[in-house]
Amino acid sequence: MTTRPDPLPRPTDLRFGYGTNGFANHRLDDALAVIADLGYTGVALTLDHDHLDPFAPALARRVAAVRRRLADLGLAVVIETGARYLLDPWHKHAPTLLHDDPTRRVEFLRRAVRIGADLGAEAVSFWAGVRPEPVAPAAAWDRLVAGCATVVDAADAAGVPLGFEPEPGMLVEDIAGWRRLRAALGDPGVFGITLDIGHCRCLEPRPVPDCVLDVAEYLVNVQIDDMRRGVHEHLEFGTGEIDFPSVLGALADAGYRGLVAVELPRHSHAAPAVAARSIDFLRAAATRAEAPARAGAPARAGAPARAEASTRAEAPARAEASARGEAPGRAEASARPARAAAPRSAPTDSPDRKAAVRM
Repeated sequence: MTTRPDPLPRPTDLRFGYGTNGFANHRLDDALAVIADLGYTGVALTLDHDHLDPFAPALARRVAAVRRRLADLGLAVVIETGARYLLDPWHKHAPTLLHDDPTRRVEFLRRAVRIGADLGAEAVSFWAGVRPEPVAPAAAWDRLVAGCATVVDAADAAGVPLGFEPEPGMLVEDIAGWRRLRAALGDPGVFGITLDIGHCRCLEPRPVPDCVLDVAEYLVNVQIDDMRRGVHEHLEFGTGEIDFPSVLGALADAGYRGLVAVELPRHSHAAPAVAARSIDFLRAAATRAEAPARAGAPARAGAPARAEASTRAEAPARAEASARGEAPGRAEASARPARAAAPRSAPTDSPDRKAAVRM
């Protein structure tokens, strides 16, 4: 008897979550309740001072309480480790795996893996860090590989997938850098990728849907936000340059079934309103992405078709802009909309532009 492969999910099957780093002014319990009440099905939990601090007393008891709360609310979870001042009150993100003494970072990541295992997390996400100026690039790379190897061993033992995130301005900032790192580690099965959709628009040389399909096999965690070419600033949906129906279509075509979590770490001042606008926008974009899926249902086995169609649709716009000699647009701080605008396409800038980094 032949076993049929699982059908690909549709865009409206995607599971949307929200990052607690966008609820920094809320108690964790309250943040989880708001996220669930808005209709999200998951949460990207950034371990931080007020959100399940991994260095505070009674960790096991607090983790157990959070696990019960997640279950009561019906929320899946991924663990994020990008807290800014958790390890050093003076220096943002320090120490990283690239510093002279990365001991505290390694211990933090080990604890994150254990917390992830205890919570039943779908993935634990982390990044490389910015290379300290006194550290030579080759030395920084060696330190990164050694540190990641330690985290891989911990994750492998705990049975928790790792999602390594390429981050603009960090030692590994793009998909090519992630591939190089994975190869240096010996291609461990537990070492997947966290893909931030905004980062793809910011600096990857290919259209965003193509980036999704390129790493589909290794995709364990997705962060989603709007962004403009060359500027690393997480924007509300509809205020950047990303065509979200094509992105959500690509995630569905890739067979991705993990969380797609909104990543707006600078929007805590209006967290409930921003989160409400965000899920409305994503649901509308997913519905729009369904239209080509319905029209071409027999062709869904050729998963890249929708993304390729989007790429072809953008090509004339890029060519026209090039013919006019237009330079890539500069991103400005966006005004907060009362309701995010409908998804739209934008011309793709040349890939050699250096990203302005804001983390």
